[in-house]
Amino acid sequence: MPHSIHICTDCSRSLYKSKMPKFALANNLYRGELPEQFADLTWVEEMICAIYHTSAKVTRLYGSSDPSQPRIFHGNTCAHDMNVISTAELLPRTPTDVNGLLSVVFIGPQKFDPAKVGSLFRVRREKILQFLLWLKAHNVLYRDIPIELSILEDFPSDGPLPGLLERVIY
Repeated sequence: MPHSIHICTDCSRSLYKSKMPKFALANNLYRGELPEQFADLTWVEEMICAIYHTSAKVTRLYGSSDPSQPRIFHGNTCAHDMNVISTAELLPRTPTDVNGLLSVVFIGPQKFDPAKVGSLFRVRREKILQFLLWLKAHNVLYRDIPIELSILEDFPSDGPLPGLLERVIY
């Protein structure tokens, strides 16, 4: 029984020209599973560490109308493609950069308090640093991107993304 392999058009073109495909495993761009230490990385922490952004996120949250349950929320986050790609020249991205890609639509009887939504917008300074160092060591795209340690000071050791309240729409 003959064996066959299916590859994408870009890889096929590269191989036809006797070139290594840009996203080949041999280029250390495998996106498999992250080490266990990053299993709890939040989506906001990933945004802070990303070189490229092609979408903006809008989170719609509904707060509980029951005063005895002020920490009960439900909602969703949608990603919307942008017609511009945001490319970082140094990392981590600043809180202002990340907030520029976020909006929160909040519906509820009280004001939005980021501290009450658990890990939804959670950032941890040390987790961000460790992830960036791992990316630099394991992903060729990150090797030449400088890490600006002074930007890390803009993030809490463990708390909500700074400046998020300015992105809330009531």
